[in-house]
Amino acid sequence: MSDIEPRPGAPPQIVLVINSYATQMEFQWFRMAEEHRVLAKGVVDQIGTNQAVILHERYDGRELHEKMPVENADAAVRAIKHQAMSGDLAIIKSASEILCIGHRVVHGGEKFTAPTRITDDVKKSIEGFKTLAPLHNACNLAGIEACEVVFPGIPNVAVFDTAFHHSMPPASYLYAIPYDYFQKYGVRKYGFHGSSHQFVVNETALILGRAASSLKLITCHLGRGCSVAAVDGGKVLDTSMGMTPLPGLIMATRCGDIDPAVVLYLARQNMSADEIDDLLNTKSGLLGLAGVGSGDIRDVIDAAGKNNQQAAMALWAYVQRIVSYIGAYYALLGGADAIVFTGGIGTYNPYIRSRVIGQLGVLGCHLSETKNYAMGKTQIISDDRSSLKAIVIPSNEELMIARESFSVMHDEKIPAAS
Repeated sequence: MSDIEPRPGAPPQIVLVINSYATQMEFQWFRMAEEHRVLAKGVVDQIGTNQAVILHERYDGRELHEKMPVENADAAVRAIKHQAMSGDLAIIKSASEILCIGHRVVHGGEKFTAPTRITDDVKKSIEGFKTLAPLHNACNLAGIEACEVVFPGIPNVAVFDTAFHHSMPPASYLYAIPYDYFQKYGVRKYGFHGSSHQFVVNETALILGRAASSLKLITCHLGRGCSVAAVDGGKVLDTSMGMTPLPGLIMATRCGDIDPAVVLYLARQNMSADEIDDLLNTKSGLLGLAGVGSGDIRDVIDAAGKNNQQAAMALWAYVQRIVSYIGAYYALLGGADAIVFTGGIGTYNPYIRSRVIGQLGVLGCHLSETKNYAMGKTQIISDDRSSLKAIVIPSNEELMIARESFSVMHDEKIPAAS
């Protein structure tokens, strides 16, 4: 028996995690009985073309990288299945080893406050929330339906980005517009990046040797999309994103917080709703403010270092918005035990962390420059005199989704498909 085969008679322990976008599908295979071991991971990119790229990386470091036509989500899932079950780098022998498939779903609206086994009614609800996350929910649903076709009989579980934030009190999630709009249309703050924030809360508790229920944390997910959450005792008190992922911090191409009257002004300049939506979501943020690159923070830092004053201005605005939210959430929490940095920028960009923490001395947080430059690993980066710790934790949303999906199956005691 190889080291990737299950023990004879062992119940199914494999969880496949799918994160489906318009032209890309990310995946990871976990064996949950072995400390959540990653058996394989990869991506199908450029879906909808004849030159789609398939990357399948096995646990032992062996990789497959090839191009082939992948016309839609169904074809992408078939490619994932083939490499896992019958390719040169196969990791399982049959679908009977799969306990379930966990899916990232961005918006669960008011209805879904926890991971949920997917049924026809759940799919209808996910589709109904497309208006709240038009760029995401439709793609998430396509991935779910593809898995139902390619892996018939295997249970699917939805893990919602919004679910972790449902502990917010009304004072945090309600907008100051007539209450009827919340009751009739669900207009409220929902928050996003929930799996990432939840993962780093749990990891911070392990690092500090304390129960999550005893901690006050400010978690900063900084990547192309950015959000901050104030977490008190493992429950979200407030978060920076809103009804959609648009508000809050300055992001790669999203504007973040903006006077809503700007939207009205642009509409009166004869811009359509779709044009304004595109402007604020795909042409703003660091891309629009700095005017360089693709909105990647590295392009902005590089340009600012070459005396590009517009890029320097954008960089300072980016940092200031983060500091402003940290300060507000520190006050809201009545103090905090730690600030946690995660996401691609939060984990791998010591320059941004240095700029942010450099303004937090008033809160008792002081940077250790040596620790700050230990790249890409879990690390306390504040110095010994700090009463407020700063911690870097690489997020693992896929593992969080696998854990949540496994929990749903365990609690419901659903038998695996034969």
